[in-house]
Amino acid sequence: MDPAPRSAPEPDGGGPPAEASGFPSPARDYFNGGIDLNRHLIRDRTCTFIMRVAGNAMAAAGIADGDELIVDRSLVPRDGSVVVAVLDGELVVRRLRLGGRGAALETDDGANPTELTELADLTVWGVATRCLHRV
Repeated sequence: MDPAPRSAPEPDGGGPPAEASGFPSPARDYFNGGIDLNRHLIRDRTCTFIMRVAGNAMAAAGIADGDELIVDRSLVPRDGSVVVAVLDGELVVRRLRLGGRGAALETDDGANPTELTELADLTVWGVATRCLHRV
């Protein structure tokens, strides 16, 4: 027995619902709402700050004047980390080098590194995790 024939929908939108046809968009599987940059860029919201860079000492690392750094204070700095450190009472962005003789804060512009013979002389404010700049 055949099911009852469907009638064409009425012009005012009444009648049976239209059936979907065609290929569904593959992007539909990946859309979960808006983009949450906090979820993608920040590991610990309570310990993360955004700081604006002044100067070009780290330009070779892609960190230029006016860029914004995402800095996480909960991370432990390692050899090679880009850190925000307190140097002579000022916050500076430098690459941390740890060695047998102590630590050094290096710029990427070729200037002499700041050697720190005692790790007690070093105060790392946070570790840079991302650099944001305009394109």
